Amino acid sequence: MKRRVVVTGLGAVTPIGNTVEEFWAGIKTGKVGIGPITKFDTTEYKVKLAAEVKDFSAKERMDFKSAKRMEPFAQYAVAAAKEAFADAGISMEQEDPYRVGVTVGSGIGSLQVVEREYEKIRTKGPSRVNPLMVPLMISNMAAGNISIQLGLKGKCTNVVTACASGTHCIGDAFRAIQYGDADVMLAGGAESCICPTGVAGFTSLTALSTSEDPLRASIPFDKDRDGFVLGEGAGIVVLEELEHAKARGAKIYAELVGYGATGDAYHITSPAEDGSGAAKAMSLALEEAGVSPEQVDYVNAHGTSTHHNDLFETKAIKLALGEAAKNVVVNSTKSMIGHLLGAAGGVEFIVCVKSIQDNFIHQTVGTQTADEECDLNYAIGAPVEKKVDYVLTNSLGFGGHNATLLVKRYED
Repeated sequence: MKRRVVVTGLGAVTPIGNTVEEFWAGIKTGKVGIGPITKFDTTEYKVKLAAEVKDFSAKERMDFKSAKRMEPFAQYAVAAAKEAFADAGISMEQEDPYRVGVTVGSGIGSLQVVEREYEKIRTKGPSRVNPLMVPLMISNMAAGNISIQLGLKGKCTNVVTACASGTHCIGDAFRAIQYGDADVMLAGGAESCICPTGVAGFTSLTALSTSEDPLRASIPFDKDRDGFVLGEGAGIVVLEELEHAKARGAKIYAELVGYGATGDAYHITSPAEDGSGAAKAMSLALEEAGVSPEQVDYVNAHGTSTHHNDLFETKAIKLALGEAAKNVVVNSTKSMIGHLLGAAGGVEFIVCVKSIQDNFIHQTVGTQTADEECDLNYAIGAPVEKKVDYVLTNSLGFGGHNATLLVKRYED
């Protein structure tokens, strides 16, 4: 018998706010967190814009010594995890630490530390490399540091599936609780790779927008879209077994009721052209929950603003929902915060939960005229205010990794 799983805590560090409250206020007003890259000189780069986290001070969110032993992706993860944990009101004195775990992913880890240390090898020799280079760099250190900072001794893992990492992490944490491996899980993703290697790499792949207008750079489903905007941050949630949450009088934000994960077996960067892989992930999530396509109010799309993704994801939504796709509201949070890669799924899951709470579906900001082949309701021009009971959220990663979660309004 699968156990029921609810969401009891939220934490976020994003380009439009470094707490959930600030982030959600930004979402509701359609704030765009994209601007000129400040982290390095972009003179020789075709891409000039990114969605950077602003005014984040690690030492205000954790002790200074620990912060110094973390790269930005891990600092963002720890800050968001601490916020989510405090929001959930969990006291570890009352918990069995081996029943509280972490599944937090990062698509890349730290490219910055590789850049810095390689420069040292080149100019000063290999003996000058930072002894902490490896633990600073590797992507599992978001999960590792969260576990250390909060004293969580249960299952501690890091799913790395590129842009689907955050969503797969939440899905795997959901399974861990459903099947009794844990009672509480911190789950989500973190990323920070707005640096020369990150930007040059994605630019060479022709994946990034070369627009210099922050309001017309990340424009999912728009006929003029030309690539995604690199973002950074973290989105972490507390998932909890229902009876455990009720026993401690936790406030319950929403219930997680379905998870689908598939592989396209098609191409290293392009989704399957007919959208079949992503559609199957959505169908599996609906099936698990016993929910019909007609019951879905809203789809938080992967919606990257690349030509291929938006077209094939539109096909996938139509394939999964059939006739019901005409009535569902679809949007892309990436229109405001860019693409947070491994963190995208974590932050977008928080948007889904808040949308259910406030009966508010944000607009796809910046998008003006939908592509002819993108023919769904993308909340263009204004947000949609309506009762939201069921939300699907999609993440599609390079390598053909598809993940979908189904979030539901909680009812006892």
